Amino acid sequence: MNETLITLQGYVGGDVKVRTAGESRVATLRVASTPRRYSKKEEAWIDGDTQWYSVNCWRALGDHVEQSLHRGDPVVVHGRLTVTNWTNNAGLEVTTFEVDATAVGHDLNRGTSAFTKTARRVVPEQREVAPAAAA
Repeated sequence: MNETLITLQGYVGGDVKVRTAGESRVATLRVASTPRRYSKKEEAWIDGDTQWYSVNCWRALGDHVEQSLHRGDPVVVHGRLTVTNWTNNAGLEVTTFEVDATAVGHDLNRGTSAFTKTARRVVPEQREVAPAAAA
C-alpha cells in the first residue's frame, strides 16, 4: 500500500480534544505550520502561508498527547497524510489536511521538555489446565 508519510514542525493551535471512536480513545489537535525562507533580494526572513493540519492520535499516543501538549506548544508530528477536497456551504472549494500520527513530541529546537515514562501494563500469563487423567 502506498501511503504519504510526512513529518511537520509547527505549533499547537488550540486545546487538545479527546473523543471515543469505537472502543478507542482519539486525541485530536490542530497544528499550524508556517514556512520561513531567507530572501536575498530583501535581505530578510519572509513568512510563507500558514498551513493547518488536523492531527489524530490514537490509543496510548492520544492519552500522552492529551496530558503533554497545550495551545502554543512547538511540536514535531510524524504520520500518514490524507488530503481531502470538498465544497463548503458557501460554495467554496476547501482543502483539508489530516494526519494520523505515529509519533508526536515537543520541538526541542524551541525549548526544553521533561519526559516521564509510563509503566507498561502487564497482562498476567494464563496457564493451560492439563486434561484430567482418564479413569
